[in-house]
Amino acid sequence: MTDIFIHPTAIVDDGAQIGAGSRVWHWAHVCSGARIGNGVSLGQNVFVGNKVVIGNQCKVQNNVSVYDNVTLEDGVFCGPSMVFTNVYNPRALVERKDEYRNTLVKRGATLGANCTIVCGVTIGEYAFIGAGTVVNKDVPAYALMVGVPAKQIGWMSEYGEKLDLPLTGDGMATCPHTGKAYMLKAGQVTTEG
Repeated sequence: MTDIFIHPTAIVDDGAQIGAGSRVWHWAHVCSGARIGNGVSLGQNVFVGNKVVIGNQCKVQNNVSVYDNVTLEDGVFCGPSMVFTNVYNPRALVERKDEYRNTLVKRGATLGANCTIVCGVTIGEYAFIGAGTVVNKDVPAYALMVGVPAKQIGWMSEYGEKLDLPLTGDGMATCPHTGKAYMLKAGQVTTEG
């Protein structure tokens, strides 16, 4: 594990795979089956389960638990104290470990502080989930979601700027920061070039 920083208070179980340049901060716990990419930052008090895949350049902020059956593609941002689940209908007195639902967070998505991602959903590429939002359905790529339950209020660029696009219909917009072009057609946003 060269080029990896593991704080002395962190626990990394034997067998965990952690990529070059990654950092595991205070009181984090990475389970033996976890697969973590290059350049990942796991903040203070982060937990990573056995059946978890975290891609390259992800940032998992303080107090986040990434439970079994969660996959984060490259470049995902998990804000402080946001929540993943892996059982849809948990009960303390009913064993449901064989009922875990898969959650997929695609490349570049942002999950804001204190948001909750209910298991079994897919968050599209570069989607932006606002702080405190509860996501219980799939989220399209580039969608800006807020509220309880989550409601789409706009579209976001890959840079994290709100795009001047309608929620439905067709349209074209450019990122106010980078100038990159985005096209909305049939409810999906794609980039030009």
